[in-house]
Amino acid sequence: MNIGLFTDTYFPQNSGVATSIKTLKEALEAQGHNVFIFTTTDPNVDKDTVEANIFRFSSVPFIGFSERRIAFRGLFEAVKVAKEVNLDIVHTQTEFSMGLIGKYVARQLGIPAIHTYHTMYENYLHYVLNGHLLRPVHVQQFTKSYLKNMDGVIAPSQRVADLLARYGVEIPMRVIPTGVDLDAISGPDKADLREKLGIAPDAQVIITLGRVAAEKKIDRILQVMPDLLTEFPNLVFVIAGDGPDVDVLKAQVERLTLEDHVIFAGNIPHDQVASYYKMADFFVSASDTETQGLTYIEALGSGRKCVVYKTDYTDQVFNDPAYGLTFESLRQMKEEIAAYLRQGRQEIPPQLLAKKLEEISASHFASEVCKFYQYAIDNYQVKKEDSND
Repeated sequence: MNIGLFTDTYFPQNSGVATSIKTLKEALEAQGHNVFIFTTTDPNVDKDTVEANIFRFSSVPFIGFSERRIAFRGLFEAVKVAKEVNLDIVHTQTEFSMGLIGKYVARQLGIPAIHTYHTMYENYLHYVLNGHLLRPVHVQQFTKSYLKNMDGVIAPSQRVADLLARYGVEIPMRVIPTGVDLDAISGPDKADLREKLGIAPDAQVIITLGRVAAEKKIDRILQVMPDLLTEFPNLVFVIAGDGPDVDVLKAQVERLTLEDHVIFAGNIPHDQVASYYKMADFFVSASDTETQGLTYIEALGSGRKCVVYKTDYTDQVFNDPAYGLTFESLRQMKEEIAAYLRQGRQEIPPQLLAKKLEEISASHFASEVCKFYQYAIDNYQVKKEDSND
């Protein structure tokens, strides 16, 4: 199958969506498919660089979200490329520039187009004119309009599927959680990483990893640190990642006099994230805006337990305390972190971990997506034949 993935964000941009797309691409290729990435230019990729099966289109930074980019040309060029590589299906990963180009390409080639709804935009409206321009109803109208006449939509979690149903989306839908490239996170723990970060060998370490932004609620973890330190004086909290709230959180650390117990590790290349997860005792996230939380799955895949915000999805993943715990309140989060710290670092039992890793593997993810591709192609052909009768 020749598959076109259309996205506004891709490596070297560092995000959950970029990781999800790269994981899908490589897993599909491992199963014998041809995958072509249609994405934006990036200032960190030289315009003369040749990237196999990756086509970049002229772009500018997105207003209010400068790490992400929007293509401003390439409509006809994308059609030309798609014809040359003989696409069988278009899979859009964004509702914006490259997503719209993907929809146009599918129409021009007479092939089906499906979409993955990665982001619950109602939680991100503050990035556009401080939330004064757009309202949740605008997100609903935009989403429903974008998905109209598409041949299917993938929801990474039931939470997203319920949201799309509330929006009135009626096209075929599948809940398919993003998988994890187990090979990429199965490397050995780097024993010198703690030393590099200045962490004592006997310290207890918790970590959060990802974009450092308001919606990730990292400030809530910092809030409970003083209480935790009264019982666990050697506790260190590593914040791995970069984003618009770094300075805000650093100021909070100073107010709480936590400078000796909080480390800002900065942006972590994806090929190093496994070492960071494994260096820690367990992973913590207070974010309540995740569509599924790829970092949770990466941490689990690295063999680390997690303490994360409670949703239908996280309750399904962390359905045994051996994997992790979920919480709904600040107090409950603090109690669960303390409970794991009292236990000391405990590895997930190998048999339980192997079972969970199979559920979250990239190969399982790709297989489920492929089934949906085939459904969309078959259904598209039926509709085409019916329209010709």
